[in-house]
Amino acid sequence: MSQAISRRSEFRNRILAQKTVWSAGAYDALSARMIEAAGFDALMTSGFGVSASFLGQPDAELYTMSENLTVVRNVVSAVNVPVIADIDTGYGNAINVMRTIREFEASGVSAVIMEDQVAPKRCPICVGGVEVIPMDEAVAKIEAAVAARRDPNMLIVARTDVVDPAAAMERGRAYVAAGADMIQPISKCFKDIEGLRRMREAVGVPLSLQLLGWLEKLSAKEVEEVAGMATYALVPLMTVAAALKENLAALAERRSTRDLPRPVTDHNSFIDFIGFPQIEELQKRYLKNA
Repeated sequence: MSQAISRRSEFRNRILAQKTVWSAGAYDALSARMIEAAGFDALMTSGFGVSASFLGQPDAELYTMSENLTVVRNVVSAVNVPVIADIDTGYGNAINVMRTIREFEASGVSAVIMEDQVAPKRCPICVGGVEVIPMDEAVAKIEAAVAARRDPNMLIVARTDVVDPAAAMERGRAYVAAGADMIQPISKCFKDIEGLRRMREAVGVPLSLQLLGWLEKLSAKEVEEVAGMATYALVPLMTVAAALKENLAALAERRSTRDLPRPVTDHNSFIDFIGFPQIEELQKRYLKNA
C-alpha cells in the first residue's frame, strides 16, 4: 500500500502541474501489461472495454461494482504505473458512492472517474440522448466521494455528460467547488480546441480527455495545453477486436494457420513477456522437489 500511496502522490503532482499524463484504455490485466510495456505514463480501465471483455456486453453498466473491482484489482496487481479506474456512476446514490470510493482506493488506483448520468448509464459514444442527474445530486455525490477517500492524493475526476457547453462549464465549476480534482467533458460537448480552452479556463483545473472522435485529430501540443490526462480509451480493445475477427474468420474458413491476414505473436516471445522465466526461477527457489 505504501507503493500505491507514493505512486498517487507523484501522479497527483504531475496532473495538477498539468504535465499531461498520457494513457491508454485497458480492459484486463494482459492489455494493462501491454500498455505499460509500450511506454505509457499510466493506464485507464475502460468501462466500455471491461463490459465488452468481461461480459461480452455493451457499455450499459450491466456489470456490478464488485465485478468491475475484480478487474481493476487484477490490473493494479499486474502493472507498476498509475491506474485510473472508470467507476461509471458510482453504482448508486451518494452513500453507495462512499463505499465504491473506499473499495477502489483500497485496490491501489491513483484516480477514479465518476460521471453524472442516471443509473444505469448509457454510453454517449454509442447512443444519443443520455440523461444526467440533477446538478445538486451530482454535487452531493462528489462531496461524498471526497469525504470517503482516505488518501487525498487519490484523484477524483468528475465527468459531465451534458452536451451544452455552457451547462458543462456550470457543472464543471460546481464539481470543482465540491472537491473534484479534474473535469472530464465528453467529446460531443465541444467541437474544437477553442471550446476546450474555454472549459479549462472556466473550471480552473486540468481537464481529463478521452481521445475519441474529433478529439483524436488534436495535436499533442493542443492536448497538453488543456489536459492533465489524455487517454486513448478504445484503441487497445478495437485493435484486438479487429485482429481477432480477421484471423479467426480466416482460420475457420481455411483450417490452417498459414498466411493469416494478421501477424501473431511469437510463442517464445509471449511466454517471456507473460513471465514464465520468473515463475521457473521461483519454483527452483521454493519448490525443492520441482
